[in-house]
Amino acid sequence: MEKIVLAYSGGLDTSYCVKYLSQELGFEVHAVLVDTGGFKTSEIVTIREKALQLGATSFQAIDAVETFYHHCVKYLVYGNVLRNNTYPLSVSAERMFQAIEVLKVAKAIGATHIAHGSTGAGNDQVRFDYVFNVLGNNLTIITPIRDKKLSREEEIAYLQQHGIHWSWEKAKYSINQGLWGTSVGGAETLTSHQALPEHAYPSQLKTTEPQQITLHFEEGELVGLNGKTADSPVQAIQQLQAIATDYAIGRDIHVGDTIIGIKGRVGFEAAASLITIKAHHLLEKHVLTKWQQYWKEQLGNWYGMLLHEGQYLDPVMRNIETFLEDTQGNVTGKVFVQLYPYRFELQGIESNYDLMKSKFGSYGEMNLAWTGEDVRGFTKILANATKIHHLVNE
Repeated sequence: MEKIVLAYSGGLDTSYCVKYLSQELGFEVHAVLVDTGGFKTSEIVTIREKALQLGATSFQAIDAVETFYHHCVKYLVYGNVLRNNTYPLSVSAERMFQAIEVLKVAKAIGATHIAHGSTGAGNDQVRFDYVFNVLGNNLTIITPIRDKKLSREEEIAYLQQHGIHWSWEKAKYSINQGLWGTSVGGAETLTSHQALPEHAYPSQLKTTEPQQITLHFEEGELVGLNGKTADSPVQAIQQLQAIATDYAIGRDIHVGDTIIGIKGRVGFEAAASLITIKAHHLLEKHVLTKWQQYWKEQLGNWYGMLLHEGQYLDPVMRNIETFLEDTQGNVTGKVFVQLYPYRFELQGIESNYDLMKSKFGSYGEMNLAWTGEDVRGFTKILANATKIHHLVNE
């Protein structure tokens, strides 16, 4: 039997894939779940049991949360990346790393084929295929759901015919959770005008009393909260999420352009990522120069766009990462944030690298490092090129 490794999540599509690949195509199926922050231990145990019952030869769960953070999330923070100024790439950023981990298993066990359960209508099919094509050393890619154009009802009927009578009642809202946020899809997001209702979001409002929190950054990374250093930036993000989620912060709907050319809407809640990015950006405004901020904005935007488009493996991404990391040496300090129901406010920062020093002058108040004559001469030279243009073209 030829070996095939399947990117497995435990949902209907990948459950169908296990049964179909083993029953119809005769593969030795090795199911691999890659956790980038969305699974509890108890859930993984249940998913494993179901994979083996479906006919998988083996099941492996890979904890890739730290890998995902160090090779992706920290650069999304460095670049203040928000897709279309809205979406922190909560789930889309994960797919490349899930594909890479699945591919590592395929190589390790000598598989000849690799599979995923993506449909033909979204971005994930491109992201998985891209990684498998670039790094797969001619592994054959099989995608049963996409290739057979299967409906949900057809998948359920097939599984029932083979003795799998689990409850596949479709939830009204599709929830995908990870370290960097949670996506929410439903009937409303298929329209252009409807908002998601309150109950669609997995985190409901629990706390209404305003609270101030302090975020601690060291060289661009979130390292602690409220005077306490976390064991790792991942833990700091998780701690921030636990606090801010009770305020139902971070909800929005993203309207984006897919890789395959159609537009789509998706709801999301991403309290920790939005607060972290906005707090980090405020700290940068105080400690970086004007042109550092300008070029970071350009390259951060490109980094997010290329990551969303599945281009993570292009070497230009390593070039951009090098630039972004190089800018973070002075991005160290505290950021004070006030939490309210459904929103947050940035209140200010403290940093030894703060360039807003009163000894040079106070904006709109006084100048201490130059005279009025200095400014008069500076402005005259500054205006010279434009003045010449207007004299020539009057």
